[in-house]
Amino acid sequence: MRIPGLALTAAVFVLTIANAASYVRVFAQPGSAADALHRPFDQILDLNVRDGLVYYRALRASRAGLDRYAASLNVTAATYQTWSREHQMAFWLNAYNAFVLQTVIDRYPINGSSKAYPSNSVRQIPGAFEQAKHRVAGQSLTLDEIEKKILPPFKEPRLYLALGRGALGSGRLRSEAYTGDQLKQQLDDLQKEFVSEQTMIRIDRSANQVSVTPIISWHDAEFVAAYDPGATGPLTQRSPIERAIVAFVMPRLLPLEKEFLQKDEFKVTYHPFDWRLNDLTGGPPK
Repeated sequence: MRIPGLALTAAVFVLTIANAASYVRVFAQPGSAADALHRPFDQILDLNVRDGLVYYRALRASRAGLDRYAASLNVTAATYQTWSREHQMAFWLNAYNAFVLQTVIDRYPINGSSKAYPSNSVRQIPGAFEQAKHRVAGQSLTLDEIEKKILPPFKEPRLYLALGRGALGSGRLRSEAYTGDQLKQQLDDLQKEFVSEQTMIRIDRSANQVSVTPIISWHDAEFVAAYDPGATGPLTQRSPIERAIVAFVMPRLLPLEKEFLQKDEFKVTYHPFDWRLNDLTGGPPK
């Protein structure tokens, strides 16, 4: 004699085990684990970043979460190597940005005396980029080493525009963490926003001038390799980096701006990098 209740219970049990196994398989994948690592940072950014500016005072007051996240980035080299290229790139962007936030709140409020930089600049913190070491992926690295040694092999120059250097001149710090699964869209959005950010590019048709962020000049070889179409078309006489800049921004410009560049009568310059702190606590610095 069959007992329907027991049969139903057994069926539910089997389905539950099957669903649990499926869940484990999904979240055991290296990419999923890599993105899960950044969920705490996503929450921190969502709470403390608005339009690229940071509530540093609030972040300092509740820094335990940021410190725990930064410590979690010291995964083993073996774990890191299991991740896809996209997950590795997202990892380094988040690590760099988290370490910058830590560096700032360690000394916040910043009131330096160096005349080379604004008094409220991360550059007033001695060795912030060149000397201070951070434990990450089984290595001990400075911020400069992440930018100049870790990122170049990826051959993706947009990564440099995603680094939040704690400054108004950086690319706009996102209110979300980078993830491997969303990185392509996030970098596409960054490239799209580039043309509307005065810190990134300024097109002055009346003065026949295009002024761009020096971030591009710091990594000109990589931008050329990725975007220079070569000595063809109307910009044949231009330098490789000038052709690369035009190719990078052209698809997202307004019609009048495109027409202006196509005339090939403009001069390309690099405007000074704005090292003022991207601080929202008391409003943007004047």
